Order: sequence, then C-alpha cells, then structure tokens
Amino acid sequence: MPLLSTSAPDWAPAAARLVRGRPPRAGRCRVMAVEGPSGAGKTAVAERLAAELDCPVLHMDDLYPGWDGLAASVPLARAWLIEPLLRGRNPRWRPFDWDLGRHATAWREAPVGDALLIEGCGTGAEELRPYLSVLAWVEAPAPLRGQRLARRWDADLYAPYREMWARQEDAFYADHRPREHADLIIENPAAGLL
Repeated sequence: MPLLSTSAPDWAPAAARLVRGRPPRAGRCRVMAVEGPSGAGKTAVAERLAAELDCPVLHMDDLYPGWDGLAASVPLARAWLIEPLLRGRNPRWRPFDWDLGRHATAWREAPVGDALLIEGCGTGAEELRPYLSVLAWVEAPAPLRGQRLARRWDADLYAPYREMWARQEDAFYADHRPREHADLIIENPAAGLL
C-alpha cells in the first residue's frame, strides 16, 4: 500500500494520481474517503486534495447526529452521499445544527463531477468501502494530535466531549478496521499540514 507524507512537496499530486487511476465505484464518481483519528489533520489533507482534484469535499461533521453520533452517521453517509451518486445524482444532506442539536430541515446539495472527497471519522466504514475508489488513512502521533485538538477554533466546545468521542473512535476502528483496508496511508507529521 502506498505511503505518503505531507512533509514531501509532491504528496498531493501523487495522491491525486492514485485517485484518477482508480475506477469509479459510486456511479460515474470516484469517491475518496479521508479517514483517521481526531487531530490527525483529515480536514486539511482533504482540502488540499480537493484543490488538487478540483472536486468538492464533504465533511462528516455535517452528518454526525450529535457528539454520540459516530456510528449513526454511517447510514446517513450512505443514504445522503453515496446512494444519490449511484443514481447519477448529486449528494444531498441535511447538515446537523450543533447549536440546536438536530439536523436542519433544509437540504444542501453539492454538484459533483467525476470525483468527490468525503472526510471524517466514519468514512472508512465497512458498508461504505464497496463504493470508494480510494480509502486514505491519515495518521499523526498521539501527542501531536492532542496538541492540534487543543489549538482548534472549537477546542473549548470539543473539550467536554473529547473522551466520549475517543471511545467512539476506538470502538469504530476496532469494528471496521479502516487502516487495514486503506489504499493509501498519509502521514501528517508536525512539519506537514495541520
């Protein structure tokens, strides 16, 4: 399995070549999932790759139904993001309103061409993998991930839920083993992307 580091200048073009070289598995679309633990830098990696691939990136943060909703987000990702692609349509979802504690009533839609990135914990779920052209696992050392989480813009909001979320991640990774099924490992060290 390929291993890339965000500290290398050519990591994003190399990852994009991998995606472009894979067949579409969600209708006409090549879907790349960017998976990994909190603080690994998934969002930054996905944004950089989306720019390289000239495609949208959708965030699981919009789907999680609350702080205890990691497992519940996977069927939503399939229904709202993958199923429309299989029917030749654009993904549509109702973003979760973290202030109100519920999904919005209004739908959002993302125009998608031949590629789409989905980022966040849960994207490497067993039930989503058959539709992924590339599953990327983003990793960083645990102390660095902790530092990054403490520097996030929402660190104060996240702090009370951090342990609960970590337990959900651990359970999810034990059940679904996304790192073992990854097509690509992206190391995101301190010198790389946040």
